[in-house]
Amino acid sequence: MIPKQKLGATGLEVTRLGYGSMGLRGPNTWGVRVVDDEQSDSFLNLVLDSGINFIDTAPAYGVVEERIGRAISHRREEFYVATKCGCDYVQHEDCLELKFTMKPDVVKRDIETSLRRMKTDYIDLLQFHGGDAETLEREGLIDLVQDFKAQGLIRHIGISSKGKELGELLAMEVFEVFQVPYSCLAPQEESTMSVIANTGAGIIVRGGVAHGGPDAEIERPLLNQIWEESKLDELVPPDNTKAQFILRHTLSNPQAGTIIVGTCNPDHMKENIAAVESGPLSESLTEAVNRRVKEFYSENYG
Repeated sequence: MIPKQKLGATGLEVTRLGYGSMGLRGPNTWGVRVVDDEQSDSFLNLVLDSGINFIDTAPAYGVVEERIGRAISHRREEFYVATKCGCDYVQHEDCLELKFTMKPDVVKRDIETSLRRMKTDYIDLLQFHGGDAETLEREGLIDLVQDFKAQGLIRHIGISSKGKELGELLAMEVFEVFQVPYSCLAPQEESTMSVIANTGAGIIVRGGVAHGGPDAEIERPLLNQIWEESKLDELVPPDNTKAQFILRHTLSNPQAGTIIVGTCNPDHMKENIAAVESGPLSESLTEAVNRRVKEFYSENYG
């Protein structure tokens, strides 16, 4: 069984492994993975059948919201859905034209469209898809989404962000959940996660499996370099893949309420579930990983 954890003070008891749905974005968007409607419907039901109860999506992810509505809206009581706003998009015949615009008309359209597409009466967590504190306040967007919350159409308000923006966003004291990137190969937000957790806000981790690790179908040269020069191969238990090892390290951070991992491959999802069910790495192994990666960053970035 996949363990659960409270998502900050929201009261949402989420599975520590969540599902990031971008891989189901479909054709005429971007990237090399294309999943048809039948495959997508089957996969979304498999997510729920496997015990995962948290699905992260966005209007920017092509037809994903429509697919969620078609495939699993009749199972709405089985999962929490987190979507985003500030996605200014136009779906052309052969591509998705996308930019992120923090304006009232865009945010309002995103919320109303997401509710309709997903065939739901409410959104468990609405996240700004980026944005900075000054813009959100100037455009009146906090008041706008709080009005939707007062109507019962949104239950909780969050933001997906990283880097220097996080400090000012935290100071606004309005966000119940923060979505941040984090893994052993990209630990830059670790200290900020501690600050967020101390405020009582929940944390969603994206990138918690480091895009699949060194064995991923799509290679990330920098992540591979960090892995190789940190000699992490020496630490991987014989019964773990590299991706499972990375995910178990992310699980070792108790501040990660749910770790959203995206895939459209049933075998990969089963591997992720097996890793989560086996639990976090031991304290000594976690410290060894942290020490080696810290040495890499110190030697290469000062």
